[in-house]
Amino acid sequence: MDDADERDYGDEDVAMEDDLASADAIASDDDADDAPTIVESDEHEGARRGSTRRGGGGAVPRHERTTTPYMTKYERARILGTRALQISMNAPVLVQLEGETDPLEIAGKELREKRVPFVVRRYMPDGSYEDWGIDELIVHDPDQRRT
Repeated sequence: MDDADERDYGDEDVAMEDDLASADAIASDDDADDAPTIVESDEHEGARRGSTRRGGGGAVPRHERTTTPYMTKYERARILGTRALQISMNAPVLVQLEGETDPLEIAGKELREKRVPFVVRRYMPDGSYEDWGIDELIVHDPDQRRT
């Protein structure tokens, strides 16, 4: 193989990396609009920052929230996945274990007991957002229906 072939291969490799970087940027922009945002916090009050104006972006005060207090299936999936990943990487478990070893089962148990240290941030169309602590949300466990 001569030097020209190696240079062409190297140029294609760089172009491919640029395409992947731009694809990652596009994917992260799309994810920000569609997926719920999980803010990790020991206390959900500490996660509230920013302006309290309703129309100009920033946090919406608790007493002015307009979204439903029910956790959506998308929020539930993201919370369970994120927490299970943390547990699998040796994060401290916040519930008493009774023989559970699967990180997803442990995360589900933490969610049922409302011990997950996350805050769900729901973005509004005007750029503002509402923060909901896991302990404030009503969680329906779809596994309870299967008996």
